[in-house]
Amino acid sequence: MLKIENLKIEFGKTKSENIAVENINLSLAKGKALGIVGESGSGKSITALAIIGLLPPKANITQGSIEFEGVDLLLLSKRERRKYRGQKISMIFQEPMTSLNPVMRCGKQVQESIILNQQLNKKQAKELTIELFEKVNLPRPKEIYKSYPHQLSGGQKQRIIIAMAIANNPDILIADEPTTALDVTVQKEIISLLKDLRDEYEMGLIFISHDLGVIKEVADDVMVMYDGKVVETGSVNKIFNSPKHPYTKGLLACRPSINTNLKRLPEIDDIVNGQNHLEKSEKKIHHPIGHPKPTLDVIDLTKKYTSKRGLIGNKRIIIKAVDNISFKVYPGETLGLVGESGCGKTTLSRAILRLIEPNKGSVFFNEKNLMKLNKASLKDQRKKINIIFQDPYSSLNPRICIGEAIMEPMLVHKLYGNNQIRKNRVLELLEKVGLREEHYNRFPHEFSGGQRQRIVIARTLALNPKFIICDEAVSALDVSVQAKVLNLLNDLKDEFGFTYIFISHDLNVVRYMSDRLIVMKDGKIVEVGNADQIYNNPSSDYTKSLIDAVPIS
Repeated sequence: MLKIENLKIEFGKTKSENIAVENINLSLAKGKALGIVGESGSGKSITALAIIGLLPPKANITQGSIEFEGVDLLLLSKRERRKYRGQKISMIFQEPMTSLNPVMRCGKQVQESIILNQQLNKKQAKELTIELFEKVNLPRPKEIYKSYPHQLSGGQKQRIIIAMAIANNPDILIADEPTTALDVTVQKEIISLLKDLRDEYEMGLIFISHDLGVIKEVADDVMVMYDGKVVETGSVNKIFNSPKHPYTKGLLACRPSINTNLKRLPEIDDIVNGQNHLEKSEKKIHHPIGHPKPTLDVIDLTKKYTSKRGLIGNKRIIIKAVDNISFKVYPGETLGLVGESGCGKTTLSRAILRLIEPNKGSVFFNEKNLMKLNKASLKDQRKKINIIFQDPYSSLNPRICIGEAIMEPMLVHKLYGNNQIRKNRVLELLEKVGLREEHYNRFPHEFSGGQRQRIVIARTLALNPKFIICDEAVSALDVSVQAKVLNLLNDLKDEFGFTYIFISHDLNVVRYMSDRLIVMKDGKIVEVGNADQIYNNPSSDYTKSLIDAVPIS
C-alpha cells in the first residue's frame, strides 16, 4: 500500500545543507503495523511528515519516491496532494495540546474535518463526531463535544486527536509518539484502542516511538533509525530477540527494566562505540533506611480545590488533591512517588515547598516546620530544599542565556560574593552536568530536551541544596537521554549526599531510582514500602494494575 525508496531530505538551500534523512526505504501492507524507533533527531518524524506532505518550508526532498497505491505522491501538485491528506493518509501528532486549537471546542474541531472531507451538513457531522468520541472510549461524549482542550486530561486530548485522525476512514494512520509522557494505564488504553481501530478498519499503521516496549506491543515489523539513516529492519521478534546493530542493542539495554537491577544504566553512546560491557554491570546498592531523625517529615498534609460550579446547578464541588498525607524521608534516601496523572503527585511536591499553600498539615524539614515560617525564613530554607520541574523548557526564561539562568538563584540568595566568582561556579556546574563553557551564552531554544534538563539540574545545584524533588524530570526524554540524566542524578547523589523525592508515572524508572516507594491514587497513599518488594509483591489492586500496564521490552 505504501512504498518509500531512497528518500533523502535536506534543510537549507546552500552548499552546507543539513541532511535530515538519507536512503530511507520502507514498505507497508494493508492491515499491518510498522514501528519506527530511534532517538530525537534520528529522522522519525521528518519521514512521517514527508509521507503526509507537511514538511516545514526549509525542508527539501532531494531524492527518492513515496508511492501510495502505485501513485508517487511527490509528483502531485499541492491541490492533488491535499486529496490524500486526511482522507487516505492521516496522522496523530505527538503533542495533543499543541495539535488542538485552544479557543475552539473539541467537537467543533473534529466536525470541521468531517464537513471538509465528507460534504456532510453540520447536524450529520455532529452526530458522527459524537459516535467517534464513543468509539475512542471518551467518557460523556456529548459533554466533551462542548469542552475546550484545557478542560480535558492528556489522555482525553489524545483520544480527541485519534477521533479526528480516523474520522474519514483513512487507509494509513501515522501515530507520532502518541503515548509519550502519558501514564502507563492511559498508554495501555491508547495502544489497545489503536490496535482495535487498525483491525476494524484494516488500516496500515505506522507507529513512531523511542520506547521499544511500546513498539513491541503494537508493531508487526520494526525499522530502527539512527542519525537520519535506517540501521536495522525486521520482524518484532527478530529485532527484540536477535538485534544486530549496536545502536539497537543500546536502545534495548539503556531503559530501566523491572527484571534487572543495575547500579548504573548502560549509555547508548558507549554501547555504539563498543565501550560498555553489560555483563559487568553491578547490582544497585540501596541505602540503609530507618534513621531516627528524618530529613523530611510530612504530617496530615491536605490541599483542597473548589470547582466554580458542579454538574447540577451552582453547587460547588470540593476536590481533595492531597488528602491527609503523611510520610518521612531519611538522609541519603531516594523516595519514589508514583501514580496516574491527577493523583496529586505534583500538588504534593509544590505544597511541601509552599509553592502552593496547603489547607492544613505540617512539613518538618530538618525539624523546622516550613508551614509556620515567615517569608524571609522560608526563602532561607529554599536554599536547602529545591525542585527540578517537569518541563525544562517552560521553567527556563527564553529571553536570558542559560549561564545567567543558572546564576540567577545565586544573586537572589546573595551567594559567592561577586559575579566573577558566580560565573566560575556556573562554569563548574555546566561541566558537572556534561555541558561546556561555550554553552554559557546560548539560549534555551538552542538546546535539545536532554540538554535543557541538564541545565535545569545545574540551576538546582547552584544553591548547594541537600534535598531535591524531581518532578517528572525524565518523563518526556528519549530512553538514551533518560539513561544519561538518571546516571547523572545518581552520580550527584553519591558526590553531594543528596536526598531525593523522585516523582514519575514511569514505574521502571521509579523502581530503578528509588529505595522506598509511595503509590498514590486520588490524593491518598495506597501503598508504601521497599521499592523492590512492592514491585515483586504489590499488596493493593491499584499497584498491581499499574505494574501490569508497563510494556515489557
